[in-house]
Amino acid sequence: MRFRTSFLTLLILAGCSQAPDHASEQAAPGVDVTAAPGVAFSYRYGFRLPAARIAAVQEAHAAACERFGVARCRITAMRYTRSEDNDISAMLGFSLAPDLARSFGRDGIRGVEAAEGMLLDSEITGEDAGARIDQLAQTRDAAAADRAAIDGRSGTTSREARAELERQRAAATGSEREAAAAIAEQRAALAATPVVFEYRAGQAIRGFDPASPFTRAADLSVASARWTIGTVLALLGLALPPLLLVLFGLLLWRRVRHLLPMRVPHAG
Repeated sequence: MRFRTSFLTLLILAGCSQAPDHASEQAAPGVDVTAAPGVAFSYRYGFRLPAARIAAVQEAHAAACERFGVARCRITAMRYTRSEDNDISAMLGFSLAPDLARSFGRDGIRGVEAAEGMLLDSEITGEDAGARIDQLAQTRDAAAADRAAIDGRSGTTSREARAELERQRAAATGSEREAAAAIAEQRAALAATPVVFEYRAGQAIRGFDPASPFTRAADLSVASARWTIGTVLALLGLALPPLLLVLFGLLLWRRVRHLLPMRVPHAG
């Protein structure tokens, strides 16, 4: 009896330890990218949430950026669109300090979930700006060396040769400046991380994947109902003026018909 009790206890404990964690399945996936020196990352998040809450969530995300100050977070783009079918989509673009990008994305996801929305997709891309800077620095140094060599030869050549050296010097100076400008651009990419939030209207069904048949069926039902209502209203808008005109003509005929002279039939 004691053995059976112990065995049942072990089974219960094993079942509890293997029970699926529904809360972790429903939670939006976090973004955990290891920061790499010299790599310029960019983040993009796609959200789905009720249409009536998109504007409020977008405003909350913008306010969260403003609280960091322009030195740490700046809004670079904003869009809010309502289509003829009353379908709403929106976008917010940010430029953040690199150490804020990950946490800002996680906080943005929490804000959407609090508004009964969900994360549909996320994307992180990176560019090895450090390696690019090294290549550009070599190009810049080579152009500077060419320019220095040309300057050293310009005093010992003829007038015709000096004209050619001046052309070569101008080309080397241009290459040097272009490389320096590209280096500055790559360093700017390392100093600020772009983050984009995209919002789409739709009901987030907790516990179901957004690509599940239940979600697709619900979206199709709503879209079909909206299309049907819109089509009926459009047909009424087209047919109503002619119908009103015919009705007005009938009423007018009934009022003036007795005023018209009556035809007297000829006696046969």
